[in-house]
Amino acid sequence: MHDACRLVASTIEESIRVERQVLDGLVEQIAAIAEQVTEAFRDGHKLLLFGNGGSAADAQHVAAELVGRLELERQALPAIALTTDTSVLTSLANDSGVESLFARQVEALAAPGDVVLALSTSGRSPNVLAGVASARKVGAFTIGLTGADGAELAGACDLAVLVPSIRTMRVQEAHILICHAVCESVERALAG
Repeated sequence: MHDACRLVASTIEESIRVERQVLDGLVEQIAAIAEQVTEAFRDGHKLLLFGNGGSAADAQHVAAELVGRLELERQALPAIALTTDTSVLTSLANDSGVESLFARQVEALAAPGDVVLALSTSGRSPNVLAGVASARKVGAFTIGLTGADGAELAGACDLAVLVPSIRTMRVQEAHILICHAVCESVERALAG
């Protein structure tokens, strides 16, 4: 039990260190994301989100916070996770390959003025990068959330946050913290 306690404490301490680095160095970038998303919603545009694995779950989580509510009663906001329609996902994977999963949906659903939020802990996922390229092609504003090694995704986006860690779980923990901060800011701006 003593070894388990040490591991748990070490895990929590590492997460706190990463989140402290996010607080100390990335607040302005996160606020810029919140402002971009808020303005898009104010102007009648939508938010499209996607990622693989845990990042797919995060995309769905964030869409739910915006369509539903985080804490305040307000109008539903048009946020769509491109990771949920199994018929579309499986047909695209089967017919066109996994790389097309997000690009094809972005092509179908995104419009100029929309915001596309891509989550990738590595920043190198081919289907995420293809989705961002498709978003740029249609004139959507692109945001990337990635880890310390995510320069490829960051360079492909209009705005990006690189969490200062290369450990997938730490990056994912920071991504959901960042997304909750963005959702809270958007909700407070639009609830009144």
